[in-house]
Formats: sequence, C-alpha cells, structure tokens
Amino acid sequence: MRKLLSANFSRLWKDKIFWLCMGTMLVYSVVYMLNGCRQATVDLSEYNYSIDKYYFHFAVTIGAFCALFSSMFLGTEYSDGTIRNKIVSGHTRTGIYIANLVTVFAATLLLMLVWLIGALVAVPVLGVWKTSIPNLLAYLFIAVMFEAAFSAIFTFVCMQSTNKAATVVISVLLLFGLLAFASMAYNALHEPEMTSGVQITASGMEMSEPAPNPHYIRGVTRTIYEFIVDFLPTGQGLKMWQLEINNPVRMLLSSVFIAVMTTLGGIFIFKRKDLK
Repeated sequence: MRKLLSANFSRLWKDKIFWLCMGTMLVYSVVYMLNGCRQATVDLSEYNYSIDKYYFHFAVTIGAFCALFSSMFLGTEYSDGTIRNKIVSGHTRTGIYIANLVTVFAATLLLMLVWLIGALVAVPVLGVWKTSIPNLLAYLFIAVMFEAAFSAIFTFVCMQSTNKAATVVISVLLLFGLLAFASMAYNALHEPEMTSGVQITASGMEMSEPAPNPHYIRGVTRTIYEFIVDFLPTGQGLKMWQLEINNPVRMLLSSVFIAVMTTLGGIFIFKRKDLK
C-alpha cells in the first residue's frame, strides 16, 4: 500500500490536470469573493453582508472538480496499462483500489484548501466570520466527509470503466444528475406555505388574500425530501452554501454510509473485473 500511495502521489505532483484544477479553483475563489466584496460596497440596502455568505460556495462546485480530476487521473491507469503493471508487480486489487481512492480524496481536500485560502482575500472588506469557530469547524468537517463520499462515488466509476473518454462523460453526467436531483428536492422544500396574494395583470398589480400554496410539501413527503437533500453530497453542498445545515449528524452518517458502501461495492466488482 505504501508503495502504491508513493507512486500515486509522485504522479499527482506531476499531473497537469491536477495543477490546472488547483489554479482554476484559486482564480475562481478570488474572483467570486471579490465580486462579493463589490456587492457589499455598492449595495446601499440594509442587508448586512459578511464573508459567511460567500465562503462556502465551494461546496457546490467541489463535486465537479472531483469528477473531472478523478476521471482524468484514474482513466490514465487503464489507458497506459498501469493497473495491469501494478497487478503483475504483486499488488492486490484491493490495495490498488484503496490507494486510488485515497489519492482522489487527498486531491479533493487540496482543492478545497486552495479555495479556503483564496477566499480569504475578502476578509479586509467583509471581515471575519460571524459564525462561531466551533460552527465553522463543524461546517468544514461536514465538507470533508461529503468530499469523501464524492471521492468514493467517482473512484467507483473510474475503476469500473476502462475507456478514459467514457469515464469523463459518465462522471460529469452523474455529478450533474445528482446535482439536479438534489436541487429539485431542495427547491421543492423552499416553496412557501402561503401564496403572496400579489397578482400582476395587464392593468397593473392587484392585491388579494394570501391562499394556501398547492406546491407546498407537507407530512411524510416533506420528511422524505429533507432526507434526500441531507443524504446526497450534492444536497449537502447546496445547504452548506446557503448556511442551512440543521441536521449535521444525519449528513455525516449519510456521507460515511455512501463512502463505505460505494467503496465495498467497487472493490467487490473490481476484484472480479477482467483486465484485458
């Protein structure tokens, strides 16, 4: 395992895609936070801007970087015949799988770290976090865990697909599918219970009595939707971005469950895979 990890990290430091992702994440964080600073300085409303509003935006985008990097990095293992060489050298398939998972997870954590450092450019304008230090650390720990879930999911995909181009397409489509599913559930939960009673007509704006919103989700259905958002790593990212984490334990357990079960399933299939 030590030799596998050493070889993986040696290749990681030389990987152009990894450094491209790192550079893109750094530039993105700086530009995004500077735009937040601009909004805070030109908006004359009474809204009190803080760094908290922008700092966790990486939670929405980190999955895309993980999907792209893992599919490109691990896809090369098949295209260059590296996996077969590792097996011939005496390494077990389980060891190869876990080493690749650890490498993808470490790279994803480094991408998050780059964002966290780059986003500090907004501190002189927006100030430090208004949330408490324990709460900030809790948010970051939840982020680490759903990044572990992302890493496990995309490692699973990459280790089963032998075609590099197909791996990239499948990983990206899977990410956007999970994001779209989580977004639909998240948006459905934010439907107001009552309509505003304001109607726009050709003659102008008309006021009426507020009425129950037929799209508002209640009862067991609402509980299911809440579970879906907290369970999916994309849903956790959406809630973190909006600073709406209210079930941290459920989120953490969900991330652990996804990471463990996906890894066990991936190892099971990979051990029986015919590597031609």
